[in-house]
Amino acid sequence: MSVFATERNVRTTPEGIVWEPSERWVRGRKGDVTVVDSRHPVLVWEPELPVPQYAFPRDEVRHELLRPARRPHIGTHTGSQVFYDLEVGGELMPNVAWTFPVGDLSGHIAFEWFRRSGRGLDHWYEEDEEIFIHPRDPHKRVDALPSSRHVQVEIDGVIVADTHHPVLLFETGLPTRYYVPPGDVRLDLFTATDHATGCPYKGTARYWSWTAGGSVPANVLWSYPEPLRAVTPIQGHMAFYNEAVDIIVDGERLPRPVTWFTRTLSTPRER
Repeated sequence: MSVFATERNVRTTPEGIVWEPSERWVRGRKGDVTVVDSRHPVLVWEPELPVPQYAFPRDEVRHELLRPARRPHIGTHTGSQVFYDLEVGGELMPNVAWTFPVGDLSGHIAFEWFRRSGRGLDHWYEEDEEIFIHPRDPHKRVDALPSSRHVQVEIDGVIVADTHHPVLLFETGLPTRYYVPPGDVRLDLFTATDHATGCPYKGTARYWSWTAGGSVPANVLWSYPEPLRAVTPIQGHMAFYNEAVDIIVDGERLPRPVTWFTRTLSTPRER
């Protein structure tokens, strides 16, 4: 084994929580007030959540800003027993912090992230880079690779995209996404919507919906106008949900994958 190889220091609790220490310097703010300043955070994976979250040693949290929750959200997190309201600048925010009363995690406090849940701390930093939605999983890769494959996208028998210059985005745990230059997409068949989503790996996406009706989900087409630097090749390109359209690569029609997006995609008439 290489002398540079390291072992993951992963621990599992009887409740099914998986966690491991992180070496990143993490800070969390509410407005201009720093609530968390931690050099010893831990990454926590709850059994029902596909993404990690951070928990912090109590002495690296401004615990004087926390109040025992008036109406604790018991049951919203695995094994959690103690919830806190946060008071900053005279504003009281309910249930934005909690503890995991299991083993070594009992001395740590976790927080809601505003851009994920709509409440909690609204600015987070790893070292000096701002991060969004949730911590990036250190065991997950996202690679954006320009390609010369022939990619076609079909909806209800209509070819809506046809390119020899796609960017393929490979993201651990998700199907390959095929990003197509906008000039190779039939944008006349779509309408821009006000829907937007954030991704800690890619940035903020804008969306378009199919205008020809049928059972095609709303917001089936998206683009990242200003992606994070790790995936800059997808800038301005457009991708479709493989789960809801037919994608043909080098003449081979790909099967539609089944992911958690399959359950969350809704049709226009359901919206």
